[in-house]
Amino acid sequence: MAEKLRIVLAATPSYREMVFGAASVARLEALGDVVVLDEPGDAAALTAALPGADVLITSWGATPLTAEVLDHADRLRLIAHSASSVKHFVTDEVFRRGLRITQAGQAMAEPVAEVSLAFTLSLLHRIQRFDHQMHAGAWRDDAPPQHGLTSSRIGVVGASRTGVEYIRMLVALGAEVVVYDPYLTDDRATELGVRRTTLDDLLRTSRVVALHAPTLPETRRMIGARELALMPDGSSLVNTARSWLIDSAALLDELQAGRIDAALDVFDEEPLPADSPYRSLANVLLTPHQAAATVECYLEMGEITAAEIERYAAGEQLKYELTEAALARMG
Repeated sequence: MAEKLRIVLAATPSYREMVFGAASVARLEALGDVVVLDEPGDAAALTAALPGADVLITSWGATPLTAEVLDHADRLRLIAHSASSVKHFVTDEVFRRGLRITQAGQAMAEPVAEVSLAFTLSLLHRIQRFDHQMHAGAWRDDAPPQHGLTSSRIGVVGASRTGVEYIRMLVALGAEVVVYDPYLTDDRATELGVRRTTLDDLLRTSRVVALHAPTLPETRRMIGARELALMPDGSSLVNTARSWLIDSAALLDELQAGRIDAALDVFDEEPLPADSPYRSLANVLLTPHQAAATVECYLEMGEITAAEIERYAAGEQLKYELTEAALARMG
């Protein structure tokens, strides 16, 4: 590295403690001077810190990078987002100025996939229903049909980073997997050990449907009343992606009718209201938008961020760089 970098790290103290462990902090400090901003959403503080900065590390609640903000970034060349989605703060101005962007979302893929797999197994074995019954004092009073993973077809909507990790886990355990994703090629499907299909066919023929699609205009409520009606009686829906993908009113109707089961980590309103009908349904498994929240995931986000900046400093190819075209297809 020819010269030391000036790195601006915009993240709250609690976020830094959670994400940037001693190892990643040491790696950043070895690269140059690290300027810390405690309020990532404070535009005035950011514009004051940007002059002379080579790298900006962003986090949750990042300040939108408008032309007015970037006018202060006379040396900035790399934005390293230490979390996943950048759409809430990256503007067209970033690409117009030729700034490079990388992000650490890959760290979230495995833990979210693990939760999706746990949801899938729970739904197949009706664990949520048995748990609800036993808390109410029952014992096998109403035992619904249970199924094994290897005898079930699992439908995956979206071969995203998390979707691919989930697929790999399913295939390794011997499940039959079908996938709907308009960007998935036949060669990639063969590589993953899955079969491509239409959304309607996937919904009609899968015992469990798991959503891993991005939040794009075209995916808004892609699972509505018509699509839910295609799912067989006794099948199940897993959503660890975004509630954006589902018509929540239509889903609630199906769940209250008891025709299908669901496991949900994401909701239209968060926190989920105390009086939400979901809370009282025996056929619904709920978690509070925590699928990615492992200790290891957070620390890996910091390690990925440090590694990407090291690659940049060494003139190497970035592993997780985002192009404008790729960003248009991501949530």
